[in-house]
Amino acid sequence: MAKLSVRIIPNASKSEVAGREGATWKIRVAAPPIEGKANEALIKFLSDILDIPKTSIEILKGHSSKQKILDVPGHISDIEEKLSRPTVPDRSRPATRGCNARCV
Repeated sequence: MAKLSVRIIPNASKSEVAGREGATWKIRVAAPPIEGKANEALIKFLSDILDIPKTSIEILKGHSSKQKILDVPGHISDIEEKLSRPTVPDRSRPATRGCNARCV
């Protein structure tokens, strides 16, 4: 298990890795910081990026803070390599920008 330092930025337009500040990863999450929704979005996003089950990621510190320490399975170099990759846009949903209900 690896300790991962993360600073989340809630209420983003989409969930994505926003870079690094020293050893801390900045991650934008598309959820509000209310009732644990941002934490849930962070864990789901990381599980998708790292291709691991959500249940294997644990928040050790910072449940109610933007700064968090996570326990993540794997070697830290593998985790950081995956977080450094550019995220691929989700093409499973149709684009809706500038489109209304009559668009095809």
